[in-house]
Amino acid sequence: MGKATGFLEYERKDAPLVSPLERIKSFEEFHTVLPVKETVKQGSRCMDCGVPFCQSGMMIAGMVSGCPLHNLIPETNDLVSKGNLEQAYSRLSKTHSFPEFTSRVCPALCEAACTCGLHGGAVSTKENERAIIEYAYEHGLVKEEASPVQTGKKIAIVGSGPSGLAAAQWLDHRGHQVTVFERSDRPGGLLRYGIPNMKLDKRVLDRRIALMEAAGIRFQCGVDVGKEEKASKLLKEFDRVILCCGASHPRDITAPGRDAKGIYFAVDFLKEVSKKLMDCDYDSAKVMSFQGFSFGSLEGKHVIVIGGGDTGNDCVGTSIRLGAGSVTQLEMMPPAPVTRAENNPWPEWPKVLKTDYGQEEAIAKFGKDPRIFKTTVTEFLKDAKGNLRGVKTVELASKKDPSSGRFVMEPVPGTEKELKADLVLIAAGFLGSESYVTDSFGVLLDNRTNVATAPNSYATSKDRVFTAGDMHRGQSLVVWAIAEGRAAAMAVDESLMH
Repeated sequence: MGKATGFLEYERKDAPLVSPLERIKSFEEFHTVLPVKETVKQGSRCMDCGVPFCQSGMMIAGMVSGCPLHNLIPETNDLVSKGNLEQAYSRLSKTHSFPEFTSRVCPALCEAACTCGLHGGAVSTKENERAIIEYAYEHGLVKEEASPVQTGKKIAIVGSGPSGLAAAQWLDHRGHQVTVFERSDRPGGLLRYGIPNMKLDKRVLDRRIALMEAAGIRFQCGVDVGKEEKASKLLKEFDRVILCCGASHPRDITAPGRDAKGIYFAVDFLKEVSKKLMDCDYDSAKVMSFQGFSFGSLEGKHVIVIGGGDTGNDCVGTSIRLGAGSVTQLEMMPPAPVTRAENNPWPEWPKVLKTDYGQEEAIAKFGKDPRIFKTTVTEFLKDAKGNLRGVKTVELASKKDPSSGRFVMEPVPGTEKELKADLVLIAAGFLGSESYVTDSFGVLLDNRTNVATAPNSYATSKDRVFTAGDMHRGQSLVVWAIAEGRAAAMAVDESLMH
């Protein structure tokens, strides 16, 4: 380690954030960066503890502990502690495809498993990672170079989200010719249209994609494989196909009044706002004053977000930036404890209450936490013209189902309420892959409608067709998608070259 007593001498220090009331004035990123001198101190807090759960990516009690990419974190932090960010980038890039993405949007599984976190602040590995990759870009160290030896093999990747991009990068480095098909107008998938700009600036995404294109990776956007482009054609023209389409089938709420005007899936809402921002060349003021959204202007309107998690929080933050008069977030489950429970010890993932940026902004603007826990919608209320005017809700309680022995959330009689609502955003998760893609390729699915493979395999039931990311494992994290994309690419490479 860089300094044997670093974890004793230095407290964890995070880069300051732009204040909530200031940052809601734009869609710009609000995380700042520590000076290099302070980053060096933070790197020296790493203990090189000998039991690096931070890089294990292993399952403990049904949850992942540590980084799924198995980044060699103590080695990287040691180089940071010595101020050698160039070598730190060289080390990090051996296991990681896109540190600029995860250092912005990952929940930092590595930090949750950090030994320093047992009795104090975990090592700020996520911020160290961002310092490394931004230094690398600033000094021209980040390069995407095709292999000097070309195999002549052609691979089609369907979907340009994090798993598709990771697979494309890895296979390009191996000397294969890679074409990525994307149904949207721009590449990036979830990274572009599922994550708001204030969390991941799309210019950061464009920066990497430009390097990948220069290395020979082809992106064909506006091509909806399974509809306009037939699966049979891809299988005829390419040696292998990797399906990386995500778990993009949103879960609906089937309460009475669902046909009211003013109810949208969260993913459609976020995509429309992100597209408008890019079309306006990132001019936040134009987007905030724009009246032509399908959901209309949110100025002074009452917004209800159904569902917690990252997507629900993103809807809260985005609605506030668009001028919503109130934002309420409904969550079916009770709030997690503020600190670790006894049955949730380190290095398990900490199941504790998290107040994310969107909720912080709602508290700052409206004076209260937008979340209402243990509550669900029982009816959408319409006016005479069919427009949404409100929702009926009911409180839920956990009860044991005598037939299955499992605890379920059941309505509590007498707790019904009505809430005003001009817009409802459904952020209730996803049900797996979309059927028109899987049907077109004829691949088998598991009981969650994810594409089925053998354990620890990425080959589907269809010859020469592989899969990775959320389409394979279900709705998950960007870091898992990158790990899956790299692993699927290795499996494809092995199938081609042996």
